[in-house]
Amino acid sequence: MEHGLARRESVDTEMHKSEEKRKTFVYTMKRGYDVTRNPHLNKGMAFSLEERLQLGTHGLLPPCFISQDVQLMRVLKNYDMRRDDLDRYVFLMGLQDHNEKLFYRVIASDIERFMPIIYTPTVGLACQQYGLIFSKPRGLFISIHDRGHISTLLQNWPEKDIRAVCVTDGERILGLGDLGCNGMGIPVGKLALYTACGGVPPQQCLPVMLDVGTDNEALLRDPLYIGLKHKRVRGQAYDDLLDEFMKAVSERYGMDCLIQFEDFANINAFRLLSKYRNKYCTFNDDIQGTAAVAVAGLLAALRLTKSRMSDHTIVFQGAGEAAMGIAELIAMAMEKEGLTEEESLRKIWMVDSKGLIVKGREHLTHEKERFAHEHPQMKKLEDVVRELKPTAIIGVAAVAGAFTEQIIRDMASFNEQPIIFALSNPTSKAECTAEQCYTLTEGRGIFASGSPFDPVTLPDGRTLHPGQGNNAYIFPGVGLGVIACSIRHITEEIFLTAAEALANLVTEKDLNEGRLYPTLNSIGDVSLKLAVKIMEYAYGHNLATLRPEPSDKEAYVRSLIYSTEYDDFTVDSYRWPEDSMTVQSCKL
Repeated sequence: MEHGLARRESVDTEMHKSEEKRKTFVYTMKRGYDVTRNPHLNKGMAFSLEERLQLGTHGLLPPCFISQDVQLMRVLKNYDMRRDDLDRYVFLMGLQDHNEKLFYRVIASDIERFMPIIYTPTVGLACQQYGLIFSKPRGLFISIHDRGHISTLLQNWPEKDIRAVCVTDGERILGLGDLGCNGMGIPVGKLALYTACGGVPPQQCLPVMLDVGTDNEALLRDPLYIGLKHKRVRGQAYDDLLDEFMKAVSERYGMDCLIQFEDFANINAFRLLSKYRNKYCTFNDDIQGTAAVAVAGLLAALRLTKSRMSDHTIVFQGAGEAAMGIAELIAMAMEKEGLTEEESLRKIWMVDSKGLIVKGREHLTHEKERFAHEHPQMKKLEDVVRELKPTAIIGVAAVAGAFTEQIIRDMASFNEQPIIFALSNPTSKAECTAEQCYTLTEGRGIFASGSPFDPVTLPDGRTLHPGQGNNAYIFPGVGLGVIACSIRHITEEIFLTAAEALANLVTEKDLNEGRLYPTLNSIGDVSLKLAVKIMEYAYGHNLATLRPEPSDKEAYVRSLIYSTEYDDFTVDSYRWPEDSMTVQSCKL
């Protein structure tokens, strides 16, 4: 079948698009309750009479026919009745399990409203409570005890055409730490955004939890914990599991199946990325996705400061995955402006839990060594900022309040427009709030955060809308572009290309309102444009394997994008029996 136009959905369901009307028709062998209980097929009361008769669901649904628009209205009214964000999360996940098209229609109706519920910050709370709210498995759970049988487990997954896998081992969930098997909420949420923001069909997405145990004592004692109740397995057994997993996924779904690593601890994240990046189609979102969205924010900020990246001195609070990924991409952007690698690295400083990273300090990892400079040891971030006088500070260590009032005031004293990025998630871990940044800098600060903050009205009457450096601006578009042209190895240049493309989509109006990113409600269009740019780069640098090369790349990408409109089930084969009774129903 032609890629993107018709694909096998499962052993007993097919989807076809009519070229004449561009309409999707679904053929399925399922009948009765099997249809209404399948989230891919279920339309609820939007099934027509003909469909109900053909599929054997007539009588299993109320006699009224309700359009998707009315269903949307019902969902929104129910949503408004929920008592808190966790309750709203559970409600939406229930909808996803029940009616997938309607779920994505709801999310698309106001992405800015619903993203904080299905993704950060609420998904963090959901992971902490996962054992309590868990009801229906969504995704594949592979344990350390499944070594030697992973290919068999993959065969149990009903969908055969998988294009994107998101995998975690749950050791470093957001800024919350080791949540073990409860971390499954992260790949589920990430892949929901692949569809909601990037248009990748949900049937082509597979969330995976690699359960190797947990070192979280509270979870090990919790009778509601859903994972293995033993300490984390490390060393060769862990590596063998990862090797087998990567090989099994690529053998079953193809070498161009995208495998996104999510929320692995520092000790594994860097080495696994280095180990697999040139062998499989893979990337680490915490390292590379975070880097791209942060660099996009910096590139947009340069339009306000009227400067180049290479003019800036940047201090990081934190030296983990996110910090290293952002720093490396900043250095790459500086080199693109003409600096040498050494000159670029010299402009980037890092502060970890032990203080400023300097040459000669003991026990530095290879990654930290690259950013260790000659300088006396300093313990406190406040002293580092006062000494180095950076133009930008970036917080990615999940230390709430790390950007103190003194630090923010100092940044404002030696910068006309200080750049202050408090990127740690969830909101409770942010280094400072948007209000603190804008107030203490008298509205001159250029602010971005990892989780959303409300607009801030200043004494002079200006209202600033803080930019949210959300990875969702990057990974759905990157994923869509990689899938669209079957890239097999994802280079760092692809993420710099995505960052530049995202920054170029920020309008002057956005900047004047304090935004460093486009509005979240435009994220579908943003992802489309990023995917097209990535395709152009891939074909220009011989990274794409899809042949022939599409002449109109935007039109080609659009042809792949998932539609939230209900499909029609074919009724050609249905014959009315002569003695059939007349059915009367209302229609809305």
